[in-house]
Amino acid sequence: MPLDPLTVRPSDGGQAASYLAPAKVNLGLSVRGLRQGGYHELHSVMVPLAVGDDLELAPADTLTLRVEGAALPTDERNLVYRAARAYLAAAGASGGAAITLRKRLPLASGLGGGSSDAATALMALARLYPAPVNLPALALTLGADVPFFLLGQAALAQGVGEVLTPLPVPRVPLVLVNPGVEVSAKDAYTWLDGEEAFTPALDVEGILAALTARRDVPYFNALQGPVASRHPAIQAALTALSGAGLRSPLMSGSGATCFALAGSDDQAHDAARLIQARQPGWWVVATRTL
Repeated sequence: MPLDPLTVRPSDGGQAASYLAPAKVNLGLSVRGLRQGGYHELHSVMVPLAVGDDLELAPADTLTLRVEGAALPTDERNLVYRAARAYLAAAGASGGAAITLRKRLPLASGLGGGSSDAATALMALARLYPAPVNLPALALTLGADVPFFLLGQAALAQGVGEVLTPLPVPRVPLVLVNPGVEVSAKDAYTWLDGEEAFTPALDVEGILAALTARRDVPYFNALQGPVASRHPAIQAALTALSGAGLRSPLMSGSGATCFALAGSDDQAHDAARLIQARQPGWWVVATRTL
């Protein structure tokens, strides 16, 4: 059964409610080709994680956004603000919301942070102002990854990412490493297009079987080669994960965050401490898939 996609966290603020906006990793990302309009045909296993940003929301007369933990705009240039404004308009809501976004994930990191923040804002507002709004359709207008975060579970993503099929992905511990490099998804796909390095479909059954058996996983990321060749720190992160005794290291999404799988929570935490001690300037987190 899927999880409740909107995880409520305790909040001290009266009517305010705090929600986890989970990160994701791609347990394999194939880019099958280029579609008309500049979009790409994707084939990817996407999985939410137990780590992410925090979004606090309270009813208010107008819509306001405050961001902590990152220097991000708080107007229509911010995806959370656009998501909230779009929902309030679609719902015909008479009120607004005071939203606080606490960024805990690195920016431009391949973890879907902005998309998850936007999806969480949509779901939180749907609780605050219930209305017959088609959330998946509204989410797709905000970005190809946003509909995934409405599911609350792992899924096979196809098309431009909007065709989602829930998958029974086992829960596994892993370690995330971001070496402090920001990678634009637009750049990553442009580099792939230039090399015409399109890839075949993922072996989804093989990936699920390997995850269940806790052996090496036959996945790949089509964007990893083009991105890592331009950002050597990504290859360093992949090497660090292997060197810490973790298996199947891979770049997530368009990077620069990389991850690798652990045999247990204890191994994940030990490996994260080891990598952090060796690379104190990196963002390193032990977590689990949801």
